Amino acid sequence: MSRTLRIRDLTLRDGQQSQFATRMTQAQVERVLPLFARTNFYALEVWGGAVPDSVMRYLGENPWHRLESIKAAIGGASKLTALSRGRNLFGYNPYPDSVIEGFCRNAVQSGIDIMRIFDALNDVDNMTASIRFVKENGGLADCAVCYTTDPVQPRKGLLARFRTPKAIFTPRYFVEKAVALQEAGADLVSIKDMAGLITPQATAELVRALKAELKVPLDLHTHCTPGFGLASVLVAMIEGVDIVDAVILPFAGGPAAPAFELVQVFAQKLGIETGVDLMAVAEIQDHLFEIRAELAAFDEFKEHVPPRFHVGEDTLPPEIDAHFDAAIAHAQAGRWTELLAACHAIERHFNFPPPDEPVRKAQIPGGMYTNMLAQMKQAKQEHLFEKVLERVPQVRVDAGCVPLVTPTSQIVGAQAVNCVLAELKGQPRYANASSNFVNLVKGSYGRTPAPIQPDFRQQIAGVREATPYDTTAYAPQPNPALPEFGDLKLAQDEKEQLLLELFPSVADKYLRTVRAAQWAARPRPEPIQDETWDFWESAAQSMGA
Repeated sequence: MSRTLRIRDLTLRDGQQSQFATRMTQAQVERVLPLFARTNFYALEVWGGAVPDSVMRYLGENPWHRLESIKAAIGGASKLTALSRGRNLFGYNPYPDSVIEGFCRNAVQSGIDIMRIFDALNDVDNMTASIRFVKENGGLADCAVCYTTDPVQPRKGLLARFRTPKAIFTPRYFVEKAVALQEAGADLVSIKDMAGLITPQATAELVRALKAELKVPLDLHTHCTPGFGLASVLVAMIEGVDIVDAVILPFAGGPAAPAFELVQVFAQKLGIETGVDLMAVAEIQDHLFEIRAELAAFDEFKEHVPPRFHVGEDTLPPEIDAHFDAAIAHAQAGRWTELLAACHAIERHFNFPPPDEPVRKAQIPGGMYTNMLAQMKQAKQEHLFEKVLERVPQVRVDAGCVPLVTPTSQIVGAQAVNCVLAELKGQPRYANASSNFVNLVKGSYGRTPAPIQPDFRQQIAGVREATPYDTTAYAPQPNPALPEFGDLKLAQDEKEQLLLELFPSVADKYLRTVRAAQWAARPRPEPIQDETWDFWESAAQSMGA
């Protein structure tokens, strides 16, 4: 009996977010939904992440409508999944249970079957409320362990005070987190490798260790930015992972996840069944090439559009087919260097971007890398960027060796920039500590993987002991009546109020636009006909007035 592998397709969320700044419009999404309903993908990731913010901010569209329209088209053909940051949901500050409950309930009722829940610190306590509320409302809790590596010692002499901590992010660390999440109610566990840092060798060790101790299905989510993605997915398949995340070809590779079509070729060669309707995927692929052309203004890899390739219809060139066979043989034998070479040859044939060497060397997410570089350019100090990269591991160690994923990647990256700019002025390294960095060190975001030195916490946050965020002091966002629109309330229902809670400034602007349109379209009473006025108007016209 052949093995089965379930596929979670990321095209409509992570794929378009990674490649095209989350700019797919409602109309573009609706063009492919009938085809997605035929694919038999295990799950479709369609919501969460940057989608709710972006569809309001850039497209003027309703995030809840986006989700509900997808559910109406897909029905039960595939499970719909979304991404949520545990107690932080979509923002930086932790939310009280009332907001988390409202969000989880409305998300499940609007169509989400699986909520992928993660925490930037891998603090299980930050995830338990979301797990509970998702399950209470009939959804499945997909609990993600954020994969990362230990801080890398910079070159000698650059950071004299840098102290490399003992190894933290070992397979045992991730297994213990995954088992704790299983005990907290996880229906499945994901390895969430947001930066694409998991190497084929690390994948083999980690998948083996997790499969030995977990009773729930295991999913691998990774990206291709540093060049490990495709090879690591292949290794996970060989080691028995239950689900892999992939993206349909035109939206795949580079900063996104590996292409489903390449995963499918490996599955066929390994005798693994995915159950996916390949004809439906081929039709979606053709539409996505058109949509990618329409999103050209947001496409940073225009020169890396892959060729069309329909699995099951098109034949691979013999030399490329041989690379697939070689990759499998190398993966099974543990020849990691040769495996990567074979996978990179496959990716070159499909015109995917090459491995991003600066990101690979820095061992940070691609988005964090570009954000820091943009900050330096804004300060007209881009020539100091290498020093910023050297500061990242120091800041990370000082802040408790946090994984680099939203929001900690932004916090650590911004603080590394602040440190370099402060030192340039002859100031102490942490002379300018951002409020988010202060809260991270203080303990507001939860428990860090490594303890923070009390003296450092005192220096940065003014306290020696970790001080958790107090959600009892949370004040809901105001929902004013708008006199210019007949005193309509800014948020008309719970879903709109949740948008205000989770995206205050963006939702305020979006909802004011919605209320303005609503007010302009209101029914207006018929004007009262004044017969006296009609007489005088008629008389004036007859006199040529």
